Formats: sequence, structure tokens, C-alpha cells
Amino acid sequence: MSLNIFWFIPTFGDSRYLGSKIESRVSDFDYVKQVAIAADTLGFDGVLVPTGRSCEDPFVVASSLIGVTQRLKFLVALRPGLLQPALAARISSTLDRFSNGRVAFNLVAGGDKEELEGDGLFQDSEDRYEAAAEFIDLWKDILKASYEKNVVNFEGKHYKTVNSKLLYPPVQRPHPPLFFGGSSQKAHELAAQKVDLYITWGETPNAVKAKIEDVKAKAAKYGRTVRFGIRLHIIVRETEAEAWEAAEKLISKLDDEKINASQKALTKLDSEGQRLMSALTNNGKARTREELEISPNLWAGIGLVRGGCATALVGDPQTILKRINEYADLGIDTFVFSGYPHLEESFRVAELLFPLLPGKAKDKLLGHVQSGPFGSVETENGEN
Repeated sequence: MSLNIFWFIPTFGDSRYLGSKIESRVSDFDYVKQVAIAADTLGFDGVLVPTGRSCEDPFVVASSLIGVTQRLKFLVALRPGLLQPALAARISSTLDRFSNGRVAFNLVAGGDKEELEGDGLFQDSEDRYEAAAEFIDLWKDILKASYEKNVVNFEGKHYKTVNSKLLYPPVQRPHPPLFFGGSSQKAHELAAQKVDLYITWGETPNAVKAKIEDVKAKAAKYGRTVRFGIRLHIIVRETEAEAWEAAEKLISKLDDEKINASQKALTKLDSEGQRLMSALTNNGKARTREELEISPNLWAGIGLVRGGCATALVGDPQTILKRINEYADLGIDTFVFSGYPHLEESFRVAELLFPLLPGKAKDKLLGHVQSGPFGSVETENGEN
């Protein structure tokens, strides 16, 4: 089975060492453009554009990268409450039209209470999920109605519109794909009813299997099917030893003060998924490889200081492929990867892993296009 492999646009900065400014880099337009062009050229199917106060605006980032890429899809956040559904539909349709169908949207219903209130959103978890369901219904209705030149009238608890009209319909019908992730029962219910693809953070295969089975069962009650994806970091090297050495190097600048400060900040997030991610590091108390390798080749070291996705697949290409296939066998068809630093690691993944994945290897990475001496000095008679 051909899998969808996405990469990540690090709009909050990039680094070689977590929690350290040493050899870090600012993610300005020039840098994120390099990452996007690399992902496009190397054969990644798409990129996740993150959202939040610490990130650049995802709509602006995606729109700025459309023109410098050719095939790459952009997975862009939709945050109910920060945009009215009608405006969100208009922006979504424009991105879809201008990219010729190269966008999908990631519904984000949770987050940091302090950050949400700073953005003007004062809702508890129950209200946020209820509002998100209304938002998606209205967003879909407006996009669908644009093909028929109809208007949309809607009155719910959180949203109301009178004669809403979208003049320019999206390319993808009835609407661009909608992704969503969440670990609570409310999140699973929303996924079962409303979205196209449910995406989980990188938990153990057994935990992921339980989530998939729960969402599938809930979706079946509504006569729906849902696709599945997973969000993971990746550290791939030619040998297992080199990969684990790179993992240890990534967290080598951390100390207890940095870890404790990060863990304290993560407790503010109103997110069941974040609670589960933090638990994988014993809330920052785990330190050794034995403690942080929570499943074969699944390493939680990144979660010592990073919120959200906190785990990485670590190993040589053949081992990484085996772990990917274990998740694929559970029903996952979309993998959203990232690695530090993102520019260099995109090449490592493409060069080492893509030749093992159906449909992902690029001729230029396999040496089929002989355009030069490839780092050696060539004599006049063609001998090296």
C-alpha cells in the first residue's frame, strides 16, 4: 500500500539541540521556503503548517509557499472561535483554488487556556467541542453551496448566518479534506461525526490501535468511515547505533531546570492528548534511553521539553520501515513526520527511507540521473 508521507514546516524556529540556542536558526520566510522546496523536490506528499501563539500564521505561511512548490500539499490549521465559519470557508476556498487543490485543513479545538483567552476565546472544553461541531457543519455547508450558487442560513448555539454566500467554490469537492486529532471521548465523537481523517500523536501501537477501534466504532453508528493518520518525529540513520547517538545528541544540552520549566508550562494545556504525551516521560522525570524508549524504537525524549507530538521513531531504515508497517497494519495511511533540523532531516528521510517505500523514491536520489561525479574527481577519460 502506498502511504502518504508528510513533512513539517517549523514556523516557531529550528535547531540541532532541543532547549538550546546553540546552532539554532530563525524560521524566516527564506528558511521555511527552503524546507518547503526540499519537501516538494524530495517527494513528500505534503507538509503540516503548525498553529499557535509561538508560530507564524499558518494561512499566510501556506499561501506564501504555494508559488514556490509544485506538488506539495499544505495541511493548515482551522481554529473555531478565531474565525467566523463564512470567512474560514472563503479563505479555505481561495487557498484551494490558488494551489489547484493542494490544501487540507486541520481542525484544532484545544490548546493553552491562557493563549486562547489572549486570542479572545473564553470557552471551556465542552463549549469548544460543541462550537467546533457547529463550525464544521457551517463551513462544509457554505463550501458545498458555492457549487450550486446557493445561500446558507444557519442558527445554532454558537454561530448564526443569514444568506451566507461564497462566490468562488473550491477545487476539491465537496470541500478540501478535513483532519482532526484529540484523545478525549469528546474528540473521538467529533471525529466520528465530522472529519475525513483522524490523526493521533505517536503513542505505542497498542494505544493507537485502541484509539482507531474506538473512532471506527463511533463512526459506524453514523454510517461513516474515517481514515487515520499519525504524527511522529523521526531519527533515521544508516545504522541503529548512529540513530540512537543522534537521539541522545538532540537532548544533550538539556538540564533539570529546562525540563522542569517546560513540564510546568505543559500542565497548563487543556488537552487529554498532552496529558498522555507528558505521561510517556513520567512528566519529565525519565532520563535514560531505557525509560524513554516506550516501545521498540519509539522514543519519548523529545517530550521532555516539547509540547504536542513528543515521540520519535529511531533506527536504521529497515527498522523504521518495520515500525511504520506496524502502524499501517492498524489502518493508518498518513504519516506526518518531522526532525531536527528540518531541512537536513528531510533529506535524510528521503535518501534513507524513501527507497524502501512504494512510490516514494525519486530517481535523482537513487543515482539514476548521472549528472556529475558525485563528489569525486573525474579524469578526462571518465575514470575516477
